[in-house]
Amino acid sequence: MKVALVHDWLVGMRGGERVLEALLDLFPTAEIFTLFHRPGSTSPAIEARPIHTSFLDRLPGARRAYRHLLPLFPRAVESLDVRGFDLVVSSSHCVAKGVRVPAGTPHLCYCHTPMRYLWDQYDAYFARGRASVPVRLAMRAVAPRLRAWDVRTARGVDRFVANSTAVRERIRRIYRRDASVVHPPVDVERFHATGERDGPYLVLGALQPYKRVDLAVEAFRGLDRPLVVVGGGRVPRAMRARAGNRVAFLGHLPDQDVSRILARARALILPGVEDFGIGVVEALASGTPVIALGEGGALDTVRPAACEAGSNGFPPATGVLFAEPTPAALADAVRRFEAMTFDTDALVAAARPFRRERFLQEMRREVDAVLAGDRSAEVAA
Repeated sequence: MKVALVHDWLVGMRGGERVLEALLDLFPTAEIFTLFHRPGSTSPAIEARPIHTSFLDRLPGARRAYRHLLPLFPRAVESLDVRGFDLVVSSSHCVAKGVRVPAGTPHLCYCHTPMRYLWDQYDAYFARGRASVPVRLAMRAVAPRLRAWDVRTARGVDRFVANSTAVRERIRRIYRRDASVVHPPVDVERFHATGERDGPYLVLGALQPYKRVDLAVEAFRGLDRPLVVVGGGRVPRAMRARAGNRVAFLGHLPDQDVSRILARARALILPGVEDFGIGVVEALASGTPVIALGEGGALDTVRPAACEAGSNGFPPATGVLFAEPTPAALADAVRRFEAMTFDTDALVAAARPFRRERFLQEMRREVDAVLAGDRSAEVAA
């Protein structure tokens, strides 16, 4: 069976690319189609496949400044030629699901989220203080057209798979389509619990606006506890100035260094709304509890502190949830966390259901379903 895998862009190795890498195990001869590809930026397994790019990839500097080309993304993904394939699988958090698929060819979409910067997280990217005046004016003009395109092209997907319960609800609300839920694969064997959480608190992930690293920095300014931020991206000058000497920005680190820091971290801090949050499962596999905003994918992975360990038949807690995305609410959650104890074995056990083997098994069922003509149902308006 000839399979085309469509992914938004290949310019680094993050959660979406790890999903794509796992999908390659299901389809040993699949070819990859993407808007941009920076050679050598992803894993050897991905780089070894035939990779077809859009016309945007040939523009000078496009691979580094691709985010500025967002209004052209729909046209670019529609230009990808997936004729002659027996199955199209899109891995989409932006426009990949909008690829034009020939009539009669099944299209399965693994949806990381509908475009967050057009829908739920628009203000995190384009509100006053988040983007320049020209960018805000441009987005105000093009966003309605992009949203209409996003909704229209969802009709071309035969079957949706969401990466979390929260994303399934977004798909229902925005696209009016139902979706299965298959959580992303996590390489839990790469992490090991030491039982010694004597390190700093940790924020893990790229410095994107929706991750709300600024909220964590503000909270820890008044807590007098050390915080380490690990992840690629530019640290805004104002954030660095306000961080003081209790917050360290380490940038992107190799996997082995991340594993080492996670194993000794006091807790992982998740201050923003995550679609799923692979870092949460990596923390649990390291025996490290989580302090998370009680929205989004964290609701699928963090058992809150209200479930006291082993009491009333509840499984042991794996972290603390806070209700509001404010520095005060996060600071209060840290104080509550420090009054608790956590069972390292229970934390590690909570990560096991997210192993790669489970992801592959569940995705095989989704592939079988779409090949049999099982289409995701439409939901009532």
